[in-house]
Amino acid sequence: MKQVPQITVEEAVRLVKEGDTLLCGGFGMTGYPVHLVHALANTRRGGLTYVGNNAGEVGLGAGRLLQSGLIRKMICSYFTSNPHAVKAIQAGEVEYELLPQGTLAEALRAGGAGLGGFFTPTAAYTQLAAGKEVRLIDGKTYVLEKPIRGDVAFIRAWKADTAGNLQYRRTEQNFNRAMATAARLVIAEVEQIVPAGELAPAHIHTPACYVDYLVQAHTRPEELGSSASLKSSSRKADPARLRIARRAFEALRPGQLVNLGIGLPTLVADFIEQAHGIILHSENGMLGVGPAPADGGGAMHYPVNASKVPVTALRGSSYFDSADSFAMIRGGHIDVAIMGGLQVDQHGNLANWAVPGRPVLGVGGAMDLASGARRLIVTMLHTNRQGHSKVVPQCTLPLTAKAAVDLLITELGVFTFERGRMQLIELMPGVDLPTLMAHTSASFENRLE
Repeated sequence: MKQVPQITVEEAVRLVKEGDTLLCGGFGMTGYPVHLVHALANTRRGGLTYVGNNAGEVGLGAGRLLQSGLIRKMICSYFTSNPHAVKAIQAGEVEYELLPQGTLAEALRAGGAGLGGFFTPTAAYTQLAAGKEVRLIDGKTYVLEKPIRGDVAFIRAWKADTAGNLQYRRTEQNFNRAMATAARLVIAEVEQIVPAGELAPAHIHTPACYVDYLVQAHTRPEELGSSASLKSSSRKADPARLRIARRAFEALRPGQLVNLGIGLPTLVADFIEQAHGIILHSENGMLGVGPAPADGGGAMHYPVNASKVPVTALRGSSYFDSADSFAMIRGGHIDVAIMGGLQVDQHGNLANWAVPGRPVLGVGGAMDLASGARRLIVTMLHTNRQGHSKVVPQCTLPLTAKAAVDLLITELGVFTFERGRMQLIELMPGVDLPTLMAHTSASFENRLE
């Protein structure tokens, strides 16, 4: 059987050329090819187009490439984890393209499959669809997205055999699997290399035909920064947020597949017990998310959720890559998505990813979930810090999704949306109707019994 060459980190980075498009796997620093990227940062191979889920952290991962002045353009779903990246973008020093997380994953898969593009409902009617072809298919609006291919892919795997077959550990599949198919030259950084035949064929995630070189590297938690060494801690939340989270939990049913967004929605998990039969989905590649590790362990020993916090895996859990994860979402296989909001209007439109004038350059998976889940529950405080209503006649902030909200829960009340009409169905404990109306600028129908 053919053997894939095993090379050093230094030899690997010499294969990257000036001006290359570089694909880098990883979700945060989980499953991230940190040795390869950091070695590349010590070279002078600039003018790179960097493609990855996020822009790294300050001085870490893509952040180190940025500080070394090697990046000309970044294509990511999230930039705000790195203030240096945001400043460089605002100053015009670095070009950028912001893609929803699921679109990024699918664009890589399309690139690896030799496709010329794909139509997705994600980002329809939003700023991210500007300048792209939009088509009505079976009565639904879709956006045309182009495939992504790279000159070189840096990926990270747990095990490889000498033939080049790869296995990934837990949620470390993320973007690595798709990127392994979508580049002219693929270099895999792996923790263990075993003789060909020691990996069971049924357990191989990336077949050897995609891999050109292997680099062996052993990573200590401190080398991966906060995402790998992060330990879960008990969340503290004020009573208003806890009431919202509890009410959202009460809207769930046994057997439902549920995705929890970052921020307030994560509090819903505190009310879910295994006996409830609710299955949590995490868009970075996990179904069956359990509670935080009882031993306080970090991400080197446990899977992580979409907030990059270590979690446990319940019995019957499964792992998969980001492309499959977002296919579940867009395909309508996730029953409920619960996410936060900056604004919800009386037509069921949601804005939750950007505030004009603020350097928030990250959309993550919000647009995919808002348009793809069977039911969307938005949990948010009723007013902003200035006391202005966030429940508005029409969203003035950039849209996440149009007419997507099914249930809105705030600390003041609960609203449903039916045929474009907003309806008040419940007041939160201790709240009267005049108080809610005084803090709500949207028009709604009163359906209180």
